[in-house]
Amino acid sequence: MFSENRPIQKYQYHIQLAIFLSFVAGLVNVCSILSLQRLTTNVTGHFAFFVEEIFQTNYFLAFKFLLFVFFFFFGSFTSNLMVEIISKVNTRFKYTIPVILEALLLFICGGAFTIYQTNHPDLIAITLLFSMGLQNSLVTRVSNSVVRTTHLTGIFTDLGIEVSQLFFIKNKIRNTKTKASIQLKLTIIACFFIGGLVGGLVYSWIGLRTLWIAVVVLIIAAFLNFIKKQLFKFSKFSNIIKPKNSLER
Repeated sequence: MFSENRPIQKYQYHIQLAIFLSFVAGLVNVCSILSLQRLTTNVTGHFAFFVEEIFQTNYFLAFKFLLFVFFFFFGSFTSNLMVEIISKVNTRFKYTIPVILEALLLFICGGAFTIYQTNHPDLIAITLLFSMGLQNSLVTRVSNSVVRTTHLTGIFTDLGIEVSQLFFIKNKIRNTKTKASIQLKLTIIACFFIGGLVGGLVYSWIGLRTLWIAVVVLIIAAFLNFIKKQLFKFSKFSNIIKPKNSLER
């Protein structure tokens, strides 16, 4: 049942994930740079700084960068742990609740933590890193590692590989799949850029409260995901109970 449409449905779902969550990541990334002068959507740079500070024997700063890396990891760990625990109780909400948690943390960073922006920027940075680890883990699991939204290094790497493959792929079906994958990655890049652009423009007006835009986007994404699941279940149930055509002669 739904075997013919499932690849199309899965691709559309991946596109939806890419649009909402890469927009959020782009917005968060720019806001954290403008307000905290820190990157919060990936940890590659933080790990490089950690090694540098170790080499220079600045152990306190090294520990701070290691803490940044740890909280991104801990966000990823927490996300998957929540999914596993919730799925044993109610599979309907196993992906929704981690998104709501991320939205709550971003809301706090945009409001209550604003007073710490000058004196304790690392506290906000740690919370944002945890949130982005939460998001990246969730979207990676949901999409079976097809979609990643908080950093673009891997996206550009895969994009370069797939664009080069277009010159050599002769099989029509494989060519179509590769073009669809390229479209997905371009969507992630474009939405990350748009999120960053919106974040930069709005930040000049309301500061760190710009993160509340990301909160609204996450709530919309969670709501649409919930509605889509309900419609899918209803459609599946309707097909099961649908009477067979008995116009046989």
